[in-house]
Amino acid sequence: GGAIVRRRQFLGAVGATAAAGCVSAPGGSERPGDGQTVTPSTPTPPAVGDVDLPVPRSEMYAALSRDRIPAIVEPAFGPDWGRVEVDGEPVSLPDDAAVVGVERDGAARAYPLRILNWHEVVNDDLRGPLLVTYCVQCGSAVVAERFVAGEPTVFGVSGLLWRADLVMYDRATESLWSQILATAINGPRTGDRLSLLPSALTTWGSWRAEHPETKVLLPPPYSNTLRGREATQDYATPKYDFGDSDQLIGLDSDDGELYPKTMVVGVSAGDEAKAYPFPVVREAGVVNDEVGGTPVVVTLTPSGTLVAYERQVDYTVLVFRAGDAAHLRAGGSRWRRASGLAVDGPHEGRRLSSASPVPAMYWLGWSKFHPDTAVYGIDATVTTG
Repeated sequence: GGAIVRRRQFLGAVGATAAAGCVSAPGGSERPGDGQTVTPSTPTPPAVGDVDLPVPRSEMYAALSRDRIPAIVEPAFGPDWGRVEVDGEPVSLPDDAAVVGVERDGAARAYPLRILNWHEVVNDDLRGPLLVTYCVQCGSAVVAERFVAGEPTVFGVSGLLWRADLVMYDRATESLWSQILATAINGPRTGDRLSLLPSALTTWGSWRAEHPETKVLLPPPYSNTLRGREATQDYATPKYDFGDSDQLIGLDSDDGELYPKTMVVGVSAGDEAKAYPFPVVREAGVVNDEVGGTPVVVTLTPSGTLVAYERQVDYTVLVFRAGDAAHLRAGGSRWRRASGLAVDGPHEGRRLSSASPVPAMYWLGWSKFHPDTAVYGIDATVTTG
């Protein structure tokens, strides 16, 4: 593995941005990606780690009143946005629009960030109760089964922030839930954890190419919210496109620190947590590394999505190298960067397990929940595959 460097000193600096909140800056980033079909295994929620439960409400920042950001409760879907109108004007969803993609038991749906930026929580049913969430501040997409105490329930946006991240509430018990931890942090169900489901942060064009039969979430008034079928937002235009500014994906040229909105994919295993920043992985092409005794490979998909896989197949640890734009090579096989699927050779048909329970997020989100994280390759020579 390559060199790592601790970034504890940076956590205080990013904390100052928490007051802005997930909910105070709707219309967050659009991100390029690739329509990966993630491993079908059920991810494990991040470890609670240094969190003492319950978390007092006094430690949470009240950004807005409850339901000021209205969660979607009756989502509507279509094959595209071809006939969608907002305020009487037709809008479309371009191929490069960022979406959270979910495939469950053969059914696929896409949830555009252009909607999630304004609503943050979607209560859906896709082969069972489904919860799709996105925190604008942390850039974190978390998808889970929508159950509390064994029963499906409705989740909403509490208006509170904790560690700069979205705090949800459930209508059944009024418990408060950390989005990134997928854990109840206050209320009757404190300590309960949601069962995560595989998801992808990608683009509409890439997701649709991978899943031709997919449906896509339609904005209000087609979808209903906790505050009714209002359509007062500009769903057609993102506030800014992720990647337009080097500041969003790069390093601070003055001190080498990561910007809060640097994209990282995080891996936590054993007693170790490590973040792999977009600019470092982009430069390396392929990173073969180890986290807490778990061998991992980190790379970019053809459209720029950070992905991390476990690189042990059966009892063999593979060393990956770049193949072409769409594939890595290891063990005599080509492996799709976007899905971890071996397409030929002795491993054909095998799929690498995801090393990260949720898609890549901003450094702000990862670092807040992994204060002792290491950062791969910053200020050091990177060992590539």
